[in-house]
Amino acid sequence: MIPVDYYVALSAVIFAIGGVGFLVRRNVLSTLMSIELMLNAVNIAFVAFNRAQTHNHTGQIFAFFLIAAEAAEVAVGLAIVISLFRIKRTVRTDEADLLRN
Repeated sequence: MIPVDYYVALSAVIFAIGGVGFLVRRNVLSTLMSIELMLNAVNIAFVAFNRAQTHNHTGQIFAFFLIAAEAAEVAVGLAIVISLFRIKRTVRTDEADLLRN
């Protein structure tokens, strides 16, 4: 059996990669993928902590609702990206302030 510490370390590494990707990238699609990577790292941590306590399934329930929230975030994010692309013909975050009209 793999210890929970390994899963938490993996989750931390994936979260850090997503955080760096979010801060460094200027493409809206890349930033959305980085946010998804961070949320999936949180899901790994939830399920890992749930493995440590097998008498309840709270971690899996939180992971399930987080997956539902991720799906909603993707739908709204892609709608914003499509709207930005229709207006400016680019998906760079520097021009995202043009949607204020």
